[in-house]
Amino acid sequence: MKSSWHQLLTPKWIIATLLVLAGTSVCIRLGIWQLDRLALRRAFNNHYIEVKASPLLILANFPEDDLTKMEYRAIQVTGNFDPDNNSVLRNQYHDSQPGYMLLTPMILSDGSAVLVERGWIPSDGNTRPADWHKYDQAGKVMINGIIRLGETQPEIGGNPDPELSAGQKRLDFWNLVNLVRIGQQVPYKFIPVFIQPDPDPGVKTPPYPYQPEIEISEGPHFGYALQWFTFASILFFGYPFFLRKQLVLRNQGVELEENI
Repeated sequence: MKSSWHQLLTPKWIIATLLVLAGTSVCIRLGIWQLDRLALRRAFNNHYIEVKASPLLILANFPEDDLTKMEYRAIQVTGNFDPDNNSVLRNQYHDSQPGYMLLTPMILSDGSAVLVERGWIPSDGNTRPADWHKYDQAGKVMINGIIRLGETQPEIGGNPDPELSAGQKRLDFWNLVNLVRIGQQVPYKFIPVFIQPDPDPGVKTPPYPYQPEIEISEGPHFGYALQWFTFASILFFGYPFFLRKQLVLRNQGVELEENI
């Protein structure tokens, strides 16, 4: 009677072993992925805490510093809105009502400009660029808000911005705050960030400024990583015990047949 492990060198058990090894590898990779996400979250938390502790940035001209490294920092910007280059961000909601975010360039004292996301406006009555002029602000305007970064690619499942059709010179309705493409259709030097003004509870008419609520936490990533590593350990270390049990049962069956 043979009792060595080579009794399990059959196609059935070879395939099962390969599947266990593959499953173990997948679980380990998912655990590492969760640890990578945890590292990104910690880096974001540190960045956010640092910029929120930074002094107010006063912006009147094209900046010498790289503002793309200062997302969420408090900023004050003064200039004149250019409503002739208004645009809107689609699919935005306020109190469950559909609408847009109104995007207007602000021209600074040196002729450069920064995009300001002035706030939410309802879709009803605002289906054409000409409709947005009722929100125009004339003269010099001072805005307090935070620095935000634009996007060039949508999130998974999101819609990219359409390409210009034949004869079309500009887009007015955007799916992303695509500062690269928006900057290409304005006649001045464009700062590569945009401003979200501070929300004001006293504002009773559109546009309603918006800023995201930021939660400083590490989230569930570490717990998920432990779960995936636990699954990997169960597969990798538990499988040999399972095989040993199968050998014992197999040998017991052989002995029973020999006795009969």
